Amino acid sequence: MEASGRAAFVLSNLAEVVERVLGFLPTKALLRAACVCRLWRECARRTLRTRQRLAWVSALEPGPAESHALVRALARELEKVHVLPQTVLYIADAETFSGHEECHEQKKARKRNSKETAIALEKLLPKRCQVLGLVTPGIVVTPMGSSSNQPQEIEDGEAGFALLFPKIDGVKIQTFHFPKDLKNRVFDESKFAEAGLKNNPDLRVVLLFGYNSWKSGATRFLHQIVNPLNEKSIILAGGQVESFTSLTSENSNAQPSDACGVVGLAFSGPQIQSATVLLDQDVADERTAEAAMQRLKAANIPERNTVGFMFACVGRGYRHYKTKRNMEADAFRKFFPNVPLFGFFGHGEIGCDRIVTGNFVLRECNDVKDDLLHGYTTVMTLIHLGSTKPNQV
Repeated sequence: MEASGRAAFVLSNLAEVVERVLGFLPTKALLRAACVCRLWRECARRTLRTRQRLAWVSALEPGPAESHALVRALARELEKVHVLPQTVLYIADAETFSGHEECHEQKKARKRNSKETAIALEKLLPKRCQVLGLVTPGIVVTPMGSSSNQPQEIEDGEAGFALLFPKIDGVKIQTFHFPKDLKNRVFDESKFAEAGLKNNPDLRVVLLFGYNSWKSGATRFLHQIVNPLNEKSIILAGGQVESFTSLTSENSNAQPSDACGVVGLAFSGPQIQSATVLLDQDVADERTAEAAMQRLKAANIPERNTVGFMFACVGRGYRHYKTKRNMEADAFRKFFPNVPLFGFFGHGEIGCDRIVTGNFVLRECNDVKDDLLHGYTTVMTLIHLGSTKPNQV
């Protein structure tokens, strides 16, 4: 009894011991522990502030028709993650997310629709969390467990992932949405400043995703968004997706519609470093794919606390590489063994060869402004979110 009393005294009064113990808890359990008393609440807050590493949830296996695999995976894994998400980017395959799958050359209805699936995902996440959700024809995903796991190019079937960005010192991540105004042919560029894309000296990376690209005027509208942002000090990357399914932030909750437009994420912060390379149509075998990764490696972007993105055309993958699957993801892993890779197969790509480092040593493949919109290509991107302290794991 006396020993248990001493243990209770230690846990109630010594913040250092409490913090050490609470540090082993995943975030949901940590938040519950924070309700015990004032001391535990302060220790929990300090512990959360040290958790500034990206986490992710992957879904690679189909399951029951009632819910998408990503919903089930997120519900399960959020109990285990050690970050409090402030911004979430999720991408899932369009075929099963929207409630249909191919079966014996016919589309078979499943017991779900995209709106219900998006709501189910959003309900799992913190209320103040920014959420951007996209659906695309194919998915590129690194399985959970380790950043060194082999990334997978999943061109058919049910799959998805959710990137969980915590609050990171010196980094600001902001969602934005520019729907096409059917009454105006000219885009109001003052909206760029509202979204943090202009008059922002700390802006480093912009991920852009055009949706409903088959709509009349969609390509012209995408040019109106991309061209003013094509500056040497900013990395632009992304592609054309089927549609966006979620866009929530503190200022707005945009709903998908039949119109076309552009959504995305803006990364600001002096510590951010980034680079992109374009794999054009001439990259058609293992040797040329690895040569492109060598260009990306030469950017010397730090690989700790870094995430990779792959935005590819639906015409690439195993069809382009003469039935050899996972060619580009394998080439990426060879040169970046500890950087997780995510992305999609879509209907057009945004990007070029460009490097933006913290000291503004900028290099480009051309002296003139690069053409950023492509087809039948792949854009590989690295985003380094800054150095982390040893205890930020």
